[in-house]
Amino acid sequence: MVRGLTLYSRGYHSLLSSFGKIFHVEKRWKLVREMGSGAYGVVISAADEISGETVAIKMVTRVFDKVQLAKRALREITLLRHFSNHENITGLIDLYLMEPMEADLHQIIKSGQVLSNEHVQYFLYQILRGMKFIHSGGETSSSMRIASCKICDFGLSRGFDAAPDENASKLTEYVATRWYRAPEIMLAFPRYNTAIDVWSIGCILAELLLGKPLFKGKDHELVDQLNKILDVLGSPDERIIKKIGSDKAQAYVRSLPFKKTVPFRRIFPTVDSDALDVMAKMLAFDPEDRVTVFQALEHPWLAAYHDESDEPVCTEHFERWREIEKLETIEDFRTALWNEIEDYRREHRKAPCRRHLLRQPLPPSSSRHPSPKPI
Repeated sequence: MVRGLTLYSRGYHSLLSSFGKIFHVEKRWKLVREMGSGAYGVVISAADEISGETVAIKMVTRVFDKVQLAKRALREITLLRHFSNHENITGLIDLYLMEPMEADLHQIIKSGQVLSNEHVQYFLYQILRGMKFIHSGGETSSSMRIASCKICDFGLSRGFDAAPDENASKLTEYVATRWYRAPEIMLAFPRYNTAIDVWSIGCILAELLLGKPLFKGKDHELVDQLNKILDVLGSPDERIIKKIGSDKAQAYVRSLPFKKTVPFRRIFPTVDSDALDVMAKMLAFDPEDRVTVFQALEHPWLAAYHDESDEPVCTEHFERWREIEKLETIEDFRTALWNEIEDYRREHRKAPCRRHLLRQPLPPSSSRHPSPKPI
């Protein structure tokens, strides 16, 4: 009770979400709806009674229970700050207030609404445009899924090096949402790069076109997820198998019955040929055979939207992941998170009103190619 009175006297009140979490926020914020919850966080949408604007408020729970959770929170804050000035990446307004999404792609597909060819092109273009900015800044997202149209979850992000043989990034199998997870993660390839995001985006494209996940493996069953991929792409050849980081995993893949490739045309009988072509290039089993985000943007299927002059790159390479990886204890992360928050707030106080971060949806790159009709 004393704590409640203290918070109230300081201009705060409490919002109770249906997930059972209490948000202590300034009185100006009123609960609109619950947006989602996970093992380590809850997100609500809240409206500002003064300006009328709406934000997403994220509560990260159990931050200091484990080093890995603290590291994930620190990565997310630092990367949101670094990449926030791009209209296809969620902007950070305050810690922790972020731009809200009116709806995500998962909700749209689940609703049963039919997406036109133009809608799918438009969604894919926006995702690629945002990912181009992230990749040019030296990062992978590692957490793309069908909900992502603006890119927002950087908790599992990793840095990559232009010369991976010299400074490779080791994988952990849990990285990336399972249905959108690249095979090199599941098979423990010793190195990875931005190709894991291209795979995830290819899975998103397939789901937009199919109306359901293309590789829908059973929960918590890695082998089943891998088999779902092989059922479509066919068995990998020996050249690819030799890239698998574990001898045991190599032996397992060799032991599987041979599977033929299923042509995408058989799965997507009515889909535009160019759409299938760009999807096939994104969903190559071998990461070295996949197109890059830069190449995908130049594909003929996206010609109506592609405009290199309106696809910014991040001019400042993100290097802080090396600094974050050096931290070892909970106390190290507690101090680093506090310093990050204080630094952001100092920057925030110096900057003009940051409501400009609540940007409008991406306009088409040319008036000759208007955005598709609202869904």
